[in-house]
Amino acid sequence: MITLHGFGPLFGLPEASPYVTKTEVQLKMLGLPYKKEFGRLDQSPKGQLPYVDDDGARIADSHFIREHLEKKHGKDLDAGLDARERAEAWAIERMLENHFAATASHARWLIPENFAKGPAHFVDGAPEELRPKLREELLARVRENLRAVGVSRHSDEEVVALGVRSLAALSVLLGDKPYLFGARPVGVDATAFAMLAGVLTPFFDSPLRRRAEGFASLVAYTARMMREFYPEHPWEAPPAARPGA
Repeated sequence: MITLHGFGPLFGLPEASPYVTKTEVQLKMLGLPYKKEFGRLDQSPKGQLPYVDDDGARIADSHFIREHLEKKHGKDLDAGLDARERAEAWAIERMLENHFAATASHARWLIPENFAKGPAHFVDGAPEELRPKLREELLARVRENLRAVGVSRHSDEEVVALGVRSLAALSVLLGDKPYLFGARPVGVDATAFAMLAGVLTPFFDSPLRRRAEGFASLVAYTARMMREFYPEHPWEAPPAARPGA
């Protein structure tokens, strides 16, 4: 039995982490039975989530988890895609994970109101007297990570503009198709859905979310993926986007 270690439902999402969401959706796409447990970073092979335990083998990082599952179980999430389409899928995934994700993290972590209502509560299990210091340290680590990748070196307006450019590109690539490469979802759809849902959740307000709500095709795509892979989770398209969904 495969055990997926993640954070669990939070922030109006079926899973707080977009990377865990990606892996969970890919497990569902592969049709593999699994169970899900709350993950501890200190028990992960790479100190990050997600990681899976697959009959004793522990694999961390959503990319390498996918590689392991496809190889072990003889499945291919991109079956039917030609060489060019596979290259395009990889490019889309890198745009989302290595660029767009940082602008989304900026909205969740570096807008004070969002941090206070969201990530600040990650330390709630610690003794009360230690929580302020732990929150400061947690925020400092994320801020430094975002500075390292360049995002937090920009003004807030510039960060939003970068995020919107990726949203616009994704919208063009999706076009009027139900999924990124046609009538059925492939591996990168799990990534796109996870990133979009993380920005569109009404739990957090941000300029990036409000701009994302203006891409009706992406809003509809996110809702479609949510219905398909998390039918039990309540999710509504933003009111402004519904007419074009």
